[in-house]
Amino acid sequence: MKKTDIKNIAHWLIGIIACSFGICLSTKADFGLSMISAPPYILHVFMSRFFPWFTQGRSEYIWELFLLIVMCIVIWRFKLKYLLSFGTAVVVGLLIDGFFSMLGGNGGYGPLYVRIIAFVLGTCITCCAIAFIFRTTLPGQVYEMFVMNLSERYSLNRDRVKLCFDISMLIISLVFALSMTGSLKGLGVGTVITTFINAPVIKLFGMIIDKLEKPLQKEK
Repeated sequence: MKKTDIKNIAHWLIGIIACSFGICLSTKADFGLSMISAPPYILHVFMSRFFPWFTQGRSEYIWELFLLIVMCIVIWRFKLKYLLSFGTAVVVGLLIDGFFSMLGGNGGYGPLYVRIIAFVLGTCITCCAIAFIFRTTLPGQVYEMFVMNLSERYSLNRDRVKLCFDISMLIISLVFALSMTGSLKGLGVGTVITTFINAPVIKLFGMIIDKLEKPLQKEK
């Protein structure tokens, strides 16, 4: 197997595993999830009242399937490979439920300092994971595919599209929370913070990854 293929697979594995773990830590921090993770979490809170099997992980890939349909309508294009991103979403959903099992469920941590640590780690790990996913040709989650395909389809700056996408998800999260739970459960100061720092932090981690991998590329 070529080094480029190994790196491609490594980026994908690190990305989806780290993203799943980051979501779990952010959930248990209980400061409010990122605008990306909030909609499926709120759906989980609402739907699990009626269907106990509707876990946060299952809610994740069901929500991503909906976004996949929306993306195809917006860019007016469909390719079979898009379904592979949904497959990745299913893997992430399974990993999320698996990590929650190891962490004792998705209930929030108690001590404030533990919650702060979990929030910081969860946010950084998730941003780093997305940076890795942006650097693989293997199918990432629908979120990343939505941003990449929209920016490529209309020749837009990817970082700006990512920021607009995040803000849109924040608005959707607010609508979901108020209409489904009658509260702001799943949202909080952490949601607002991540809405505005995710894009630049992902870009920063991307620059770090590229810098660290340069010596490896010269060895080829």
